[in-house]
Amino acid sequence: MDYRPGVVAETVRRRMTKRLLLIIPTLDRCGAEKQLTLLATGLPREKFDVHVCALTRGGPLLECLEKHNTPVTVIGKSWKVDPAAYLRLRKHIRRLAPDIVHTWIFAANAYGRLAAFGAGVKRVVAGERCVDQWKKGYELTIDRYLARRTERIVTNSSGVCDFYAERGIRADKFVVIPNGIRPFSPPTETPRDELLTELGLPPSARLIGAINRLWPQKRIKDLIWAADLLKNVREDSHLLIVGDGPQRWRLERYRDQVEIADRVHFLGERDDVPRLLSHLDCLWLGSGYEGQSNAIMEAMSAGIPVVATDIPGNRDLVVHEQTGYLVPVGDRAGFGRWTNVLLDDRELAQRFGEAGRRRMTEEFSVQRMIDRHVDLYDEIAGC
Repeated sequence: MDYRPGVVAETVRRRMTKRLLLIIPTLDRCGAEKQLTLLATGLPREKFDVHVCALTRGGPLLECLEKHNTPVTVIGKSWKVDPAAYLRLRKHIRRLAPDIVHTWIFAANAYGRLAAFGAGVKRVVAGERCVDQWKKGYELTIDRYLARRTERIVTNSSGVCDFYAERGIRADKFVVIPNGIRPFSPPTETPRDELLTELGLPPSARLIGAINRLWPQKRIKDLIWAADLLKNVREDSHLLIVGDGPQRWRLERYRDQVEIADRVHFLGERDDVPRLLSHLDCLWLGSGYEGQSNAIMEAMSAGIPVVATDIPGNRDLVVHEQTGYLVPVGDRAGFGRWTNVLLDDRELAQRFGEAGRRRMTEEFSVQRMIDRHVDLYDEIAGC
């Protein structure tokens, strides 16, 4: 052994830290990806040597990880079944020799866990972030098989735990760690009239936001329908749909068919969501199933009241008649009715918004999320 002071210090440091590899399909700006980035950049570096692996491709969050000196490797998986990608991932894990591998969502859970087991990693954690009703029988069979050798399965909602327990995965495998949200810090304030002019909206416009990926789970058609109902009782409501996805062209066509293009506006992917949040009067989420919505959390952190579907995950965040309203899945009239109440009563909307902001600050902080992960990693590593 080399006993030079610097070498000894580095050797001691390496023995005291645990090498952690986080594996996720992409680094797109979506819910699970945001939480992984917050965790990877916030974990104490004196305890963890953190590495990130993107199974398919990078994405907008890669820049944030690099700014925090977090090593990132992109495997480049090209096909749903891609043996070459699996072999590259297993080779990468062997070379890195992590103490703990933590995989996030289905593709990474499948490829990542198999590769970690194949590389001889003893401590493997998985992450289930949503009530995945889309999964077919063979995909749930893969989940059940891999769960047997998985130390823990992290989820952000008791509803997700219940969903998988009902499908044959032992409930005691799960640990619930709610998502974390940073306190809302508005950017340089854009005057409301300036934003409305930019969007081509009248000065009297009241703004409702829907911030999510445009795919079937989110039930955006319900929100367009609700906007049409709301249009019948007031002349100032406008729905801003922020995000992109495979259903966009169909949803735009549907909006045009019901002749509500003057009230429903597709803004696409935006890098200035906080600027938009500052001027929203209400946030809508119409999902048929969720894990724990970052869009809801960001809106509540910004002091925006929420109208959302009454499902596990949303129920963990929105307190009915305290921070917003919960309505049954598909209840378009409910979205319109409760939003009309909020738009008519600014004092009520402000009270709900402030209650939501307090709830996020007190119960869903990023530091609390990170600390819970630290406790989990320490537990399974035997620290």
